[in-house]
Amino acid sequence: MLLDLTLIAAGLVLLFFGGEALIRGAVSLAKKLGLPTLIISLTVVGFGTSMPELLVSLRAAYAGSPDIALGNVIGSNTANILFILGLCILVAPIEKYDAGARANMIKATVVALVMMAISLTSSDLSRLYGAILFAGLIVYIVYSYFVGRKQTLAANEAGEVDETLAAAPMSGLLTAGYLALGFALLFGGAELLVRGAVSIARDIGISEAVIGLTIVAVGTSLPELAASMVAAIKRQGDVAIGNIIGSNIFNILGILGIASMVKPISISPNFPAFDIPVMVLATVALLVVLLAKWPLGRIVGAVFMAGYIAYTLALANGVTSFGM
Repeated sequence: MLLDLTLIAAGLVLLFFGGEALIRGAVSLAKKLGLPTLIISLTVVGFGTSMPELLVSLRAAYAGSPDIALGNVIGSNTANILFILGLCILVAPIEKYDAGARANMIKATVVALVMMAISLTSSDLSRLYGAILFAGLIVYIVYSYFVGRKQTLAANEAGEVDETLAAAPMSGLLTAGYLALGFALLFGGAELLVRGAVSIARDIGISEAVIGLTIVAVGTSLPELAASMVAAIKRQGDVAIGNIIGSNIFNILGILGIASMVKPISISPNFPAFDIPVMVLATVALLVVLLAKWPLGRIVGAVFMAGYIAYTLALANGVTSFGM
């Protein structure tokens, strides 16, 4: 138990410093490429902080633990919105965000609905489904790049300045160094934390599905928490929001796409009956907030956190469907 707690503590430290390094590198990269920070946070930061989920889901799929493999992704997406973003805006409210956040949140909602449709019509994520999901990710990345370039050119012509990009960028070597260091620390920190948390959970007899949806999901989402919290405190709202949106898109299209192409993942009945609908509801809730152009203040944060606590309590009490 002491060793497991030590792993958890070490993981949290690595995640914090990894988030700081990744934000520095991502903002510098945005400057160098001439792209809005939102686009960089949707791709580089959002995808980079999802690497722990990829590792865990691949390991779980190979180890014959499909509930952890799928629960890790579904639980992470729910936690990213309700817990991670909720906690971030409770600490540092985000008053302004790029209009692109709304457009990309629509895409994230479509992706969540696609996952819902698959779970309702199939008993597993086959290699074909995996290939389709991964192809969707490639299309999204390419589209985001060209949209980002177009937005930057339009802003330059209009004389608008992205305040985050106003300062001179770091050197290419230093930018790459920060990104590499951030990824490495986030990756290592998540690995240590998940090892300790899963070991403790299994010692006290928690099921694999609940482990995947809660402990592992939150553990692998801590890079998102670290990166988004640092960004929110630094008043880089686009990075904080874009990280969450990009991570959720990558989790389904990239992680489940890659993992199921390597090894098909079976879908337990409780996922389409309860956990995936909760993920979709959380996604739609954030979409509504962004479309309504409401500031992400402490009231929204408190509502999101309350929703996550309710979901966790439901899992702890054995709820597996909305019909109980």
